[in-house]
Amino acid sequence: MDILFVADPLASFKIYKDSTYAMMREAARRGHGLWACEPADLSWSGGRVMGRVSPVQLRPLSPEAEHDKRPDWFRSGEPASRPLAEFSAVLMRKDPPFDQEYLYATWLLEMAEREGARVFNRPRALRDYNEKLAIARYPQFTVPTLVSGRADEIRAFLAEQGDIVVKPLNAMGGAAVFRLRPGDANVGVTLEVLTRHGETPIMAQRYIPEIVAGDKRVLLIDGEPVPHALARIPAPGETRGNLAAGGRGVARPLTDREREIAAALGPGLKADGLLLVGLDVIGDWLTEVNVTSPTCFREITDQTGCDVAALFLDALERRCA
Repeated sequence: MDILFVADPLASFKIYKDSTYAMMREAARRGHGLWACEPADLSWSGGRVMGRVSPVQLRPLSPEAEHDKRPDWFRSGEPASRPLAEFSAVLMRKDPPFDQEYLYATWLLEMAEREGARVFNRPRALRDYNEKLAIARYPQFTVPTLVSGRADEIRAFLAEQGDIVVKPLNAMGGAAVFRLRPGDANVGVTLEVLTRHGETPIMAQRYIPEIVAGDKRVLLIDGEPVPHALARIPAPGETRGNLAAGGRGVARPLTDREREIAAALGPGLKADGLLLVGLDVIGDWLTEVNVTSPTCFREITDQTGCDVAALFLDALERRCA
């Protein structure tokens, strides 16, 4: 197979914890060809969706070398223009934010699908499943939630719930996530900044105290859960468990509740073309459905021996057979 990764610049990868790198390494181990480009390298020309793509070879690295800040981990060949439909699989692994450029990329990738390209996750599903708003599909698993750009509505929700978390709808890694309580001096300015003075809706959710035990990342591959989740435990004084916000990742077996949520969501997510999904679960509650570039492969594998990248490549090979 020739596999094209549409992703952020490879030189920016922190490979000791990067799931896309884990996918690449496992794909290379199986003898598949690796190619890479960025979303800006996609184009439509002569009636076909093209990518200015480069072949990628991984350098052999020791586990210690993988933890270097900037290891010399790949060699990239000369870029060339190539139709996306020629690849065995196209993996869209660009990190959020889901901005206008990301949206353009999904349209081009969907056009490539019509030409025969196999794109994962499916571009239409990337648009349909906003990672925050998607929880509205599953109200039986969610805490009280409000989506609004109106400060008066959010303030009323805060007064009703007594303790809430507010966050933008298009960010990742815990960016711009705030905990608010009645009487906080910065409620007004927080809402002004996040909503851009009422122009942009945001999400408010009842605060879940079980965050102290971790914000769990439950990975679904082709609708089936990986048997271990990664509990991202907040740093002292923090309310966010995200690893990018200083959280500590601890792999744990799935709980019965997490298996219940996975079993309820998995078939529909698979049917919609989502090969890889990261569910965020705090306590007993679903808080996000991550579809753009779910991560935590490395941490789960390193701590449990469960080879998540191998499970993913197994599923990808089945899909592309």
